[in-house]
Amino acid sequence: MNTMRKPSIDKVTVHICTGESGERLTNAEKLLGTIVKQKPVRSIAKKTLPNFSIKKHEPIGCKVTLRGKNAQEFLKTAFKIIENRINASQFDENGNFSFGVEEHTDFPGMKYDPSIGIYGMDINVALKRAGYRIRTRKIENHKISHEHRLKKDDAISFVKEKYGAEVI
Repeated sequence: MNTMRKPSIDKVTVHICTGESGERLTNAEKLLGTIVKQKPVRSIAKKTLPNFSIKKHEPIGCKVTLRGKNAQEFLKTAFKIIENRINASQFDENGNFSFGVEEHTDFPGMKYDPSIGIYGMDINVALKRAGYRIRTRKIENHKISHEHRLKKDDAISFVKEKYGAEVI
């Protein structure tokens, strides 16, 4: 296979949404920091939702972006937790995919603590091919041709080969 056509992981974003600020959010930040070994960043509400008592510009969650070897190692453990199964509907047309982990206690070394509770998390994976930088570079940026763009089938075959995942 041509090395320029080979997909790779651009980034993995791990997100925990608590829906409120305060103690639950600080607990989620500590938890996420211990799981991924990186400092999380708070995510902020974009609009007010009075039914859920969420105010605009209020911190309601935390997230971490992983790249390189950290992203690959985290994905291996995350796929083990979901038993190497992922639905084809979780892939989008641009070759990205997302899945969720229901309990943080499924990660190795994590135990249930009644004072903290149980948190679930969303994992979003963005894939890319070599040469995607031409779209975002400062000097002479260009469009990526349709033949070089990642598609859903390319991402599914990448996940099957690299991680041995079963796509249902």
